[in-house]
Amino acid sequence: MIRVNRLLGIDEAEISIGYTRSPGPGGQNVNKVATKAALRWSVRESPALTEGQRARLLERLATRINRDGVLRIVSSRHRSQTANRRAVIERFTELLADALRPRTPRKKTRPTRASNERRLATKRLQGQRKRERSRRHRRDDD
Repeated sequence: MIRVNRLLGIDEAEISIGYTRSPGPGGQNVNKVATKAALRWSVRESPALTEGQRARLLERLATRINRDGVLRIVSSRHRSQTANRRAVIERFTELLADALRPRTPRKKTRPTRASNERRLATKRLQGQRKRERSRRHRRDDD
């Protein structure tokens, strides 16, 4: 069981981890040993998720989930399969925990009077600079 947060645990049978050759560190082994770990997990078909969790994950991880609803995470940071396997599972749990965390709604605020005055002052200064440049430019043409 892979524990994502205190409410969600995903059975290891739901995920599949494959290994391929890695472009990362490995020295002479880099072209011989398959150390890159690729984790695949079907968000759409997972029985561990409630419908609300599924919808939230599909929305927040939309760029990482393919058309079939499969989330794919890859790690090739380490030189060994076991270290990359550990890293990919850790990344998986962090990604899911972060995506499932409820977002605090943004509180609307107004700019302070001082910040507004600073903004307008810099706008006036920039406009003045541009006016001075155009006057100088016209005199050069005469």
